Amino acid sequence: MSINQITGAAAAGIGAYQSAASAGTAAKNKQLADQIQQAQASGKSPAEDKKLKEACQGFEEMFLNLMYSKMRDTVPKDTLLGESNGQQIMQSMLDEQLTKEMAKAGGVGLADMLYKQLSIGKK
Repeated sequence: MSINQITGAAAAGIGAYQSAASAGTAAKNKQLADQIQQAQASGKSPAEDKKLKEACQGFEEMFLNLMYSKMRDTVPKDTLLGESNGQQIMQSMLDEQLTKEMAKAGGVGLADMLYKQLSIGKK
């Protein structure tokens, strides 16, 4: 097996992973939008209020993850040693966990602002 075949197979593997990740992100976006609409349309009870807060936090998490990945794309790649497929996957998983924790800790305040805006009609 030649190096070109191995490199081509690796590139195909990364492409498949990124396609699957994009499909998963689109499904997660739809799910979060549905949760926000459901929580906003329903009456104000503590359980529904909690669902709205969670949906807003999930939206902020998704926004931060997208922002992180786009910022990381602007950083020049290491040309000396290169970057393996596994390293790229691990980096994206690390970024996802970082943004989850950032959103739980308060993030950039987007979740709070969304919650306040969406809960105005309930008060």
